Amino acid sequence: MHPILIRVGAVTVHYYGLMYVIAVTVGFWLFTREARRKSLSLSMDDRLNLFLWLIPLAVIGARLYYVALCWEYYSCHLLDMIKLWEGGLAIHGGVIAGIAVVYLFSRVKTVPFWSLTDALSPSLILGQAIGRIGNLMNGDAYGLPTNLPWGIRFPSQSPAGRAFPGQATHPSMVYEMVLDLVIFIFLWRVRKKGYRDGFSTAMYFILYSLARFLVSFTRGDSLWLGPIRAAHVISVILVIGFSLLVLVRRLYQHDAGDDGVF
Repeated sequence: MHPILIRVGAVTVHYYGLMYVIAVTVGFWLFTREARRKSLSLSMDDRLNLFLWLIPLAVIGARLYYVALCWEYYSCHLLDMIKLWEGGLAIHGGVIAGIAVVYLFSRVKTVPFWSLTDALSPSLILGQAIGRIGNLMNGDAYGLPTNLPWGIRFPSQSPAGRAFPGQATHPSMVYEMVLDLVIFIFLWRVRKKGYRDGFSTAMYFILYSLARFLVSFTRGDSLWLGPIRAAHVISVILVIGFSLLVLVRRLYQHDAGDDGVF
C-alpha cells in the first residue's frame, strides 16, 4: 500500500485526494439523476452550488469533529490540523455539517428537505465506499492487530504501520467499504418503491450506524468518549433516533409526499 499514485516534478497525486474527487463526481451524477426522477425544482446551477457548499463544509465538519476528540494531541501540534492527506476525517462530523448545509439549502430553494436528503443518500453511502479505497492505500482508518489470514501489514511510514509496526491488522476500511456497498445497493433498489419521503434517509442512518457499530470493534484508531468508542455512542443515538422517526412519521408506508419540514 502506498498513499501516492503518481509524482511528476512538484505535482503529487495522492490516492486519498483522488478517491474524494471520484466520489464527488460519481455522487453528483447520481444525485442529478435522482433529483430529476423526483422532480425536484433544481437547476444545474442549483445542484452545482449545493455541492460547492456541501463538500468543503462537510470536510471541515469531519476534520473539526476529529480534532475536537483528539484535542490533547492537536493542542500541541496545531499545524497538523491542516494535514488532511494524513487522514483524520470523522464521517459523523461530516454528516452533521452536511445536514446543516442541506437543510439551509432546502429552505432557501423551497425544496422539500426529506425529498432532497433521499436524493442524496445513495450518493453519500457510495461516496463513503469509494473513500475507503483511499483509506486503504493511505493506511488510515486501520484495524487492530489480528492473526486472521486476511490481515494486512502496512508500510512502517503509514498511520497503521506507525501504530502497529510489523503487525498484521484488520482491514477495517475494507470491511466498511463492503458494508457501504451493500447499503448502497439496498438504497438504490428501494428508492422507487414509493415509500414516504425520508425513508431512504432514515435507512441510510440506521444501516450505516449498524455497520459502523460493528466495524468499530475492529478499529485500531477509534475516537473515544471516556471508556467508550465515540462511534458506538453516535451510532446508538442515530439508530434509535431514526427508528423512532420511521415509526412516528410512518415512513414505511407507500405514500408519496413531504411537508418539507425538518
